[in-house]
Amino acid sequence: MNMLEAVTAVFRKYADFSGRARRSEYWYSLLIYQIFVITYQIFAISFSVVLLESETSQIAMLNILFFFLALFVIGTLLPMLAVQVRRLHDIDKSGWNMLWFIIPLVGFILMIVWYCRPGTVGENRFGPDPLAPVVPEAG
Repeated sequence: MNMLEAVTAVFRKYADFSGRARRSEYWYSLLIYQIFVITYQIFAISFSVVLLESETSQIAMLNILFFFLALFVIGTLLPMLAVQVRRLHDIDKSGWNMLWFIIPLVGFILMIVWYCRPGTVGENRFGPDPLAPVVPEAG
């Protein structure tokens, strides 16, 4: 799965918390998300500082630009949560395991380790293996 396919799959399954997600689907979508957010923040700060003279207009412009960033984050919250849950399903863990993030540092490290693990081979309780070749039915 390439980067474009991964991001497309995440948004096609916008609020689908069932099934399984490949590692590439999760990591590519997270990479694109982070690149966009960081680039937007750099652009917003640079734009307001370089182009605007007064401090009040800079703050006002930053507020407007970060409002649009907040809209983007809210709009992508559901698909990003869904792909994380599907990634946990791929290693045969419940989506409720995301609650480990509540524990500072330990939860983060545990989740990174789980997200890096290869998925279970073959079908598990959450669905078929996303890496299994699709065999067309005869008939």
